[in-house]
Amino acid sequence: MGRGRQKAKHTKVARELKYFSPNTDYTALERELTGSKHDEYDDEASKWAEYAADDDDTYVTGDEQRA
Repeated sequence: MGRGRQKAKHTKVARELKYFSPNTDYTALERELTGSKHDEYDDEASKWAEYAADDDDTYVTGDEQRA
């Protein structure tokens, strides 16, 4: 495709994107902004709770293991 045709195509696409305004679903936006993100985080955290280190556990380095 020649440069002129290519530029015209890009201009057409850019113009379509610039002036395209989809219908906004305000109820979905409100659900997303006021949703219970914290609850979802708690559910995700509880899945991995068994793998979390306890406070009593200490990190043992390689030097300490040899002793």
